[in-house]
Amino acid sequence: MNAPRKAPAFELLEIAGPAGKLECLRLDSALDAVRGIALVAHPNPTEGGTFTNKIVHTLAKTLSRLGYIAYCPNLRGVGNSEGEHSRGQHEPDDMAAVLAFARAAHPDAGKLVLAGFSFGTYVQAQLRQRLGDDDVDGMILVGPATSRYADYPAVPADTLVIHGEEDEVVPLASVFDWARPQQLPVIVVPGVGHFFHGRLMQLGEIVDRQWRLRG
Repeated sequence: MNAPRKAPAFELLEIAGPAGKLECLRLDSALDAVRGIALVAHPNPTEGGTFTNKIVHTLAKTLSRLGYIAYCPNLRGVGNSEGEHSRGQHEPDDMAAVLAFARAAHPDAGKLVLAGFSFGTYVQAQLRQRLGDDDVDGMILVGPATSRYADYPAVPADTLVIHGEEDEVVPLASVFDWARPQQLPVIVVPGVGHFFHGRLMQLGEIVDRQWRLRG
């Protein structure tokens, strides 16, 4: 893969969603050769989660350096996006609308990565159930909110799951309880809480390293 060029800047877009307009940040690929599209979903908006979240930006920037065009929407009812927050019931519809927009804008962009943090992982896990295996390059779930949603879906075996050992929002034990029946590996970062304070660079390095190992 060719070397990164000058780091791109986030661009603010408006996308038509099923409940009205969605504001969305787009970050172009930092490589000349585009590998695909990445959708990055934000944490719980009732607790302040938006597309400005630092983990969202860490994921977007890391994926940009890997050759993906990253889309980071504010889902319904968040920021200037229209509609009302629905605790994950309808937010996958919003993300599907962002995906349709991204694919139309980049018809040759290749495969898709679904990434999210906390509440955003629940949205992406639901969207993943709708998509065919040939359409998705993989998933990245950081701090999956498994303890907060009784219907949290199972995910494919190659999903990258990263969780903090000392997560104070979603106990690590609940993630293991969800992952165990799937025989799904979990990368545990020692001494880290839910928001990866002071460890965002390490988080980006983990994602970068694991994704490069996939080839």
